[in-house]
Amino acid sequence: MNHYEQLKDYRNPEDKLCLAQILDKIEFVQKRNQIEATDFLDLSQLSLVESFFRKIHFHNFQFFGGYEDAERKIVFLYPDSYTPEMVQKNNSKFLKVLRISFDSPQNPPYEHRVYLSGIIKLRIRREKVGDILVRPDGADLLIVSSMESILPKELASLTRFRNATITIHPLDDLLQKEKTFEPLSIIVPSLRLDNLVSDLAKTSRSNANVLITSNLVFLNGKCDLKPSKQVALGDVITIRRKGKFIFREIEKTTKSGNLVLKIDRYC
Repeated sequence: MNHYEQLKDYRNPEDKLCLAQILDKIEFVQKRNQIEATDFLDLSQLSLVESFFRKIHFHNFQFFGGYEDAERKIVFLYPDSYTPEMVQKNNSKFLKVLRISFDSPQNPPYEHRVYLSGIIKLRIRREKVGDILVRPDGADLLIVSSMESILPKELASLTRFRNATITIHPLDDLLQKEKTFEPLSIIVPSLRLDNLVSDLAKTSRSNANVLITSNLVFLNGKCDLKPSKQVALGDVITIRRKGKFIFREIEKTTKSGNLVLKIDRYC
């Protein structure tokens, strides 16, 4: 496989590096006839990789982050001799749950950023850790299996976790938080993506266009979108640093022809 030819159209160095690593893993899969897995990828990288797979007509892959609605996911690549069901059975070999538990809830409870900043402070590469599911008495962190003997000791060295119990668990022991939503009602002139992003991000239409064209907005996990893209019922809009939203329904049309939309914001 000629990597140069496959990657010549990509100008962003980070995108190029990500895809070069994907191509290396595809070669390993073909040579070794076994499953290969990446580290955790964010929404932008997942969208990039999925588009790249379509371009090179590669189909033997799965995205999985430990649970159904995971935002950060690992890419599993597999040979023709494997079925998707066989890959799913092997997912747990590549993923573990790191559980941080306090004897009593923190007051105030630690937020997501407290756990993430601990990872950053330890200079642990972000891609080694997937979603962080926060509870009142701690959190479950999805991690790659190669970190299971390293992260517990490292995190225990931080003052913020000195009274915590830190343990490793198999994937099927993940404590998923119950989904909670904040209902919102917005008024837009049409179902163009830039209209919804403008209202949800509380910014101007021109700034919403910048967010979209800068690949900071995802529609059902995909970026590289046009501001004029039409949004449909049930679509999930993710805006970096602003939140994740579900378009639930059109409540009514105003006398001026604007649409009143019911939106649920992930809490």
